[in-house]
Amino acid sequence: MRTAQIVVTLLAALMSGFSGAVLLMRAQWIVKALTDYRVPQGWWTLLGVAKAAGAVGLVAGLFVPVIGVLAGIGLVVYFAGAAVTVARARWYSHIPFPLVYAAPVVGALVLGCAN
Repeated sequence: MRTAQIVVTLLAALMSGFSGAVLLMRAQWIVKALTDYRVPQGWWTLLGVAKAAGAVGLVAGLFVPVIGVLAGIGLVVYFAGAAVTVARARWYSHIPFPLVYAAPVVGALVLGCAN
């Protein structure tokens, strides 16, 4: 079970870290999406840092479990908020994207709490 927890946690951290990095680097495809969803540009850096910090927290949680749980909860709330933002912008076909990023975080939380 511990191996599964490590693999899923590292996958969740990798995906969240990637998501934060492309936002911080202002990749054109993410800029277009955030503009389409009407996310204020002043929030973009904070949102990217939050995802990157969550990724670091997940990895740290492999050594200090409470940090991982808090990071996981924060990322689940973040990606749930992203899904709501996409829905409010009426881009219903894009709702699965934040949920795909949330899924391994939820898995990491479940596996982490089971140990």
